[in-house]
Amino acid sequence: MSRLQTTDGLTEEQVELLKLVKEFVDEQIIPAATELEHKDEYPQRIVDQMKEMGIFGLMIPEEYGGLGESLLTYALCVEEIARGWMSVSGIINTHFIVAYMILQHGTEEQKQRYLPKMATGEIRGAFSMSEPALGSDVAAIKTKAVRDGDSDNWTIDGQKMWLTNGGSANLVAVLVRTELGESDSPYRNMTTFLIEKESGFGETAQGVTVPGKIEKMGYKGVDTTELVFQGHKTSTAQILGGVPGKGFYQMMDGVEVGRVNVAARACGVSMRAFELGISYAQQRETFGKKIAEHQGILFRLADMATKVEASHQMMVKAARLKDAGERNDLEAGMAKYLAAENCADVVEQSFRVHGGYGYSKEYEIERLYREAPMLLIGEGTAEIQKMIIGRRLLEDYRLKG
Repeated sequence: MSRLQTTDGLTEEQVELLKLVKEFVDEQIIPAATELEHKDEYPQRIVDQMKEMGIFGLMIPEEYGGLGESLLTYALCVEEIARGWMSVSGIINTHFIVAYMILQHGTEEQKQRYLPKMATGEIRGAFSMSEPALGSDVAAIKTKAVRDGDSDNWTIDGQKMWLTNGGSANLVAVLVRTELGESDSPYRNMTTFLIEKESGFGETAQGVTVPGKIEKMGYKGVDTTELVFQGHKTSTAQILGGVPGKGFYQMMDGVEVGRVNVAARACGVSMRAFELGISYAQQRETFGKKIAEHQGILFRLADMATKVEASHQMMVKAARLKDAGERNDLEAGMAKYLAAENCADVVEQSFRVHGGYGYSKEYEIERLYREAPMLLIGEGTAEIQKMIIGRRLLEDYRLKG
């Protein structure tokens, strides 16, 4: 058992679940990941197995058909799955965020309608904030929902960007502008709609088009798409929580727990890069001895392992705070920032340990080298995390008088 990425205080049930997930990753995901990734092929067989294991319902309460596990348990499972192949963890991460948002902010009717089928994986979730003309500036969203007079009918027009699972999902939580004249703040003029559609590409619902997959340098297998609305008709019943104007805050709550999961994914990728590096260093010989015996390589391994461990412990702290019902925006921001930056560095160091072979597609580290950059921008860039961290610190350490 590795001394890295251990977690104190787990229950027997948590330990057994994580053992089961680790075995699944080692036996089913790692052997298939590189081939599927190079083909940019959706891992349907792996997804079907995760459905059977109940992974899609990990944090959904038992009353809605899920396993009712904590954010910590979920994050530790994501860490393991990302160790096998980051794209698989992406398939469940966006689904989890939508389920979490419905659980926390949805009406009871929305919970009863969606959560049981989300727990089994029959309904698969995606969420959408970004648009082609905006990055981190959520206030600049242009996609708009207009109410038909005083009725409960709405029409949505606009274009969304960077939807993970945009093609495979059949339920999308979409943040749009709804200017009802009740506030000057752009953040109080945004609403989250739950959009039902068919899986696939093309026109997947009335007025809803998924043009096709966006080609990426890494993070393959999982589909990343645009989402185009052209006169899509919906109703107030599809507003998350049933009341317009609360969408920004609902989305930020979802992104906050999403940051814990991005941190977990970075921890998993880091761990795999370390495993590959330390294994290769004990096999490759130069100048008459294993390269692990050279001081320069030994120092790299020590640095990699330290960063793997630091990221994991920060991620665990952020998850436990959220589970305790405490505010964790500071810790989630720190965990996401630290884990993503450390991941990029650990992967590069492992790549350097592999030397020229690291540049070959025959070696797994080549795939990780293309995947790690996505974690630097997913759920908010390093700069956004620093702003969140800095502002939160000023709240706690503001000078008196």
